[in-house]
Amino acid sequence: MRGDQLSRQWKLFQRLARSHYGIGLDDLVSELECTKRTVYRDLEALDQAGFPILSEKRDGRSLYRLLESFRLGDVPFTSDEVLALAFGEDLLKTLEGTVFHDSVRSALGKIRAALSPAMASYLGRLGQSFRVLPGPHKSYARFRETIQTLNDAVLARETLRVRYRTGGTGAASSRDLDPYRVWYRNGGLYVVGLDHRSRELRTFAVDRIRSLSGTGQRFDPPADFDFDAYAGASFGVMHEPATRVRIRFEKPWATFVEERTWHPSQKLERIDGGRLELTMEVGGAAEIRSWVLSFGAGAEVVEPASLRADVARELEAARERYRDEETTTRRRGSRS
Repeated sequence: MRGDQLSRQWKLFQRLARSHYGIGLDDLVSELECTKRTVYRDLEALDQAGFPILSEKRDGRSLYRLLESFRLGDVPFTSDEVLALAFGEDLLKTLEGTVFHDSVRSALGKIRAALSPAMASYLGRLGQSFRVLPGPHKSYARFRETIQTLNDAVLARETLRVRYRTGGTGAASSRDLDPYRVWYRNGGLYVVGLDHRSRELRTFAVDRIRSLSGTGQRFDPPADFDFDAYAGASFGVMHEPATRVRIRFEKPWATFVEERTWHPSQKLERIDGGRLELTMEVGGAAEIRSWVLSFGAGAEVVEPASLRADVARELEAARERYRDEETTTRRRGSRS
């Protein structure tokens, strides 16, 4: 099937799915910018693939629409839900090797097995036309048992004994942990819970867990624990009290920043010279600092003063490092 045909049939399917009362042939010809013969051919192709297209006569016109739902075994699916199967597996690649990936993939396989061969083939072709490539992420294949134990403990509300390696020093230490949630964020898996050692709510990277085991002790999460509020106050995964952060981006970066949601609290304002000012109420100074530095000279922290000073120190240290390397290179060149 040629790419233009597949693209047109996808548009046709979407238009039929949105039209609960039916749409006429002339309207389809106009929207798809093709002939009546082509529309008839595409309708037939979708019908042969197994999509339930109805044709009804109303006021002397033929109107086309999709059945609102059809059944695969005992489960009702809308047509859009079945079509979404064509695009689902790419989203799982970041969790490949984990129980999450394997279980969802198995479920998708069972659903696909209930489709007719024609529909399964059609969805496969559609799936190749729309790809989601994962960004930087960690590999969790060797942490399958760790993830399973964490999931079981969250559901059973069981305290775990954990040996954990910190990211800063690399030192490992043991502690008891009440796991409240397993959390996927920015390409990594984390567990959020009460750390008995510090008596604080903490976030731990799953891949830094060296060992863990059940204690047989049960816990009850605090009634006022709100995971959405906990996670929403952070820029990344580091939980700190939210503070006002204001950053100005130079014109070359303004559109890039403006087109994305960096935090639910963000406010964007275009300022002089085509620049952009971003304001957020957010915690996680170290993660914000790293993010700001990724823009190089294209970003300037306005507030808080502590973050501005941290970024300035990092940039100055980088400048000194490059200056030292340039000086060393010149000396080597003069000796040769």
